[in-house]
Amino acid sequence: MEFTRNNLTFIIVSFKSRKVIFNCLNSLPKDFPKIIIENSSDKKLKKEIEQNYDHTKVILSSNVGMGAGNNLGILNSKTDFVYILNPDVKFNAETINSLNHSISNIKDFALLSPISDNIDYPNYKEEKDTIDTNLISVAEIDGYSMIINKNFFSDRDFFDEKFFMYLENVDLCLRAKNQGGNLLICTNSKINHLGAKGVDEKFFEEVELSRNWHWMWSKFYFDKKHKGFYLSLIMGIASLLFNFLKYLVYIVRLNNHKKRIYFMRVSGLVNSILGKKSFYRPKI
Repeated sequence: MEFTRNNLTFIIVSFKSRKVIFNCLNSLPKDFPKIIIENSSDKKLKKEIEQNYDHTKVILSSNVGMGAGNNLGILNSKTDFVYILNPDVKFNAETINSLNHSISNIKDFALLSPISDNIDYPNYKEEKDTIDTNLISVAEIDGYSMIINKNFFSDRDFFDEKFFMYLENVDLCLRAKNQGGNLLICTNSKINHLGAKGVDEKFFEEVELSRNWHWMWSKFYFDKKHKGFYLSLIMGIASLLFNFLKYLVYIVRLNNHKKRIYFMRVSGLVNSILGKKSFYRPKI
């Protein structure tokens, strides 16, 4: 098999990503279809992208999050495969060709990705087996670069939209693996990930608060979903006490930044334990 413009669509969920998304788009093969879910409803960005990039559609959304944004892109795609990609990821000139070379002998997979070119920060966890010269089977693939075989998920149950940010990709990997799906990394096909640069750095403070809130919310929800409520509650209470003590420490130290971070961590976890939705949104 191989990926072509007829069977693969790129899906990018963006939010205040103007500084990086053009570099991402410029690195991708020009004739492949692309769907961008713009979570900040930026009409100017939509117009600019659609006027300058062929085969590219921008859907404006009111910050529905990563999972729901990706699902919206998948729903609007017409190909058997979709490539979930963060806006701070770039291809090199040989990424697609190397990818096609790697998968030429495989017949089926659930999830797949090229490998990060930073060996200190791999985009997968727990290597299982060597499938072929340039393919390894893994337990988990990071969500910033993930090709999904839509036909494997026959019930079209892709990302759990209760996750706003964090662990929606881990949840998908676990469900795919439990259904007997292959999760593959192509070791000769490289991508470059800037890492947490998807949102303009001038919004760093508010984004950092949001990330901490949602990490804690998502962690408890993920544990509850896959390990059960009581075990997740025991782990959650221990984490709650730790983060609350850190919050008190930074109040005493008059460190306002750290105090706000740990307040958000406590708030996210408490709301998840109480069964409330992941409602927090960055104020930008």
